[in-house]
Amino acid sequence: MYAIIETGGKQYRVEPGDVIYVEKLDAEAEAEVIFDKVVAVKKTTLKVGKPYVKDAIVKGTVVKNGKGKKITVFTYKPKKGSARKMGHRQPYTKVQINEIA
Repeated sequence: MYAIIETGGKQYRVEPGDVIYVEKLDAEAEAEVIFDKVVAVKKTTLKVGKPYVKDAIVKGTVVKNGKGKKITVFTYKPKKGSARKMGHRQPYTKVQINEIA
């Protein structure tokens, strides 16, 4: 059994027991989160929504909120003496999938 959910502009294939990293959600650690944008569900047969499957939800628990590894962004203009170095850490939420209903 698996489901394809949509959150944060991305789609994830999840099964009960999976741990996924999604774009930051407004939820504290140990809080329950419900994903209602379910694109497809497969129990015995595959059921695909248009665009989402009706009455299908995926329940999960927030494990933690955090930030990803730092990436360095360096921009410059050749022959102008202009350069700029910046860093970025993308926030994420780690979610454990509990059930597909």
